[in-house]
Amino acid sequence: MDAGKAEYVARELEAYAHWFAAPDPSASGHLLALTLFAECGDVARIARDTTSAFLRGVVTGDVVYDARLAVSELVGNVVNHAVPDRSRSRPGGCRRIDVTYKLYPKWFFIGVKDEDSTPPLLPMGDALCPELVGELTEAVLPDSGRGLMITQQIAAAVWWTPEEGGGKTVWCRFDLDGYRPR
Repeated sequence: MDAGKAEYVARELEAYAHWFAAPDPSASGHLLALTLFAECGDVARIARDTTSAFLRGVVTGDVVYDARLAVSELVGNVVNHAVPDRSRSRPGGCRRIDVTYKLYPKWFFIGVKDEDSTPPLLPMGDALCPELVGELTEAVLPDSGRGLMITQQIAAAVWWTPEEGGGKTVWCRFDLDGYRPR
């Protein structure tokens, strides 16, 4: 995607976010789907801003900040690590990112779908041993998986599902009833 086209798409999505009507989750829940392209320079910012717009007036407090961080990390993982499956790749094509927001009275879900069927490396347990952390903290940080580790710490749950026809969706859930960040 050339720079001019990317700027145009970013402006259009930003304009949409400003007039987006806040959902009313009191019924059965609300859904928003957003398609982005990894080659667009502002893709993480657009995802964060859309998260804020979707939750505006419905969810308050730290959950908005945590959801913005989670979507930014998940979208960033697609931009930095996802390689489309052979059946889904196109020479010169852009990598597609589908972000799904699902809001219910007690839960908020974020799903980030990419075209790479490779399972994400979800970190298990504590990544750092406190005894090893000292003056060389960066020496004991894992080389990858930090974004998913951050998401696991701020969300109630993180998991992934394979997609029919290739690709995967990485999901995270925020519990809205009595929300307390970890």
